[in-house]
Amino acid sequence: MRRNAVLVVAIGALLFGAAALAQEDTKGGKDYPLFSRWPGYYIYAYEHKKFDAYTYELKDSKETVEGEYYYLSYCNKRDVEGATELEVIRNYENAIRKAGGTVLYTNGTYRYTIGKIVKEGKEIWVYVHPYKQGDCIELNITERQAMEQTIQANAASWLSDITTTGHAAVYGIYFDTDKAEVKPESEPALAEMAKLLKNNSSLNVFIVGHTDNTGTFEHNMKLSMDRATSVVNALVAKHGIATARLKPYGVASLAPVASNKTEDGKAKNRRVELVER
Repeated sequence: MRRNAVLVVAIGALLFGAAALAQEDTKGGKDYPLFSRWPGYYIYAYEHKKFDAYTYELKDSKETVEGEYYYLSYCNKRDVEGATELEVIRNYENAIRKAGGTVLYTNGTYRYTIGKIVKEGKEIWVYVHPYKQGDCIELNITERQAMEQTIQANAASWLSDITTTGHAAVYGIYFDTDKAEVKPESEPALAEMAKLLKNNSSLNVFIVGHTDNTGTFEHNMKLSMDRATSVVNALVAKHGIATARLKPYGVASLAPVASNKTEDGKAKNRRVELVER
């Protein structure tokens, strides 16, 4: 990470001349939607790739994240006093948390911070590195599909949730809009659900379908029940779980976990839950 940062700064120094004179955003440069621009700074380097990999160096491990990738580098304009490196780090840490994310690691030696945000169906990794004593700020951002990470998941975490609260939310069961057929990309989550049940032979569950509040309540009650039934059928037919251990139920939008006033909230409310019987 340190070598990468030094290389970026070196390359940036070559590019900086023309950009610094203009003090305008580089052609095609755009702010990343989750983060506002530091006041008085402009984009002097920008890159966007539909698919790439970036390695995020945490305290004791590395995480290579593949997905849609963004690189931004900002610098302050000549008549604007630059921020300090610590000021940049703390501001971005707070912004990550405000967006509902987690600060995974902050390196005090090289002054960078790494965060992860799960939002609107995406898992977003963010690397923030202020340099030139805070006069410039580098961002490396990778969007990975959120459910890929959640699915790696977690028979174990679902069991923990059931043990402590009596239920567990499962994100990673996919349906087309207004349809009840389980989509093929749901298979990893179904396999984890089957693993949970096979490893805990005394556990019997309700499979509960939840929707957001789009459409009529009556329609969503039927849709949520149909979806729960489809999950039960998939667990029985494809994974050999005994029918007697599963009971489908639909509750439409009666048990939201977030506001249905936002798309992010609606996405969280559309889920399947395992409820201990």
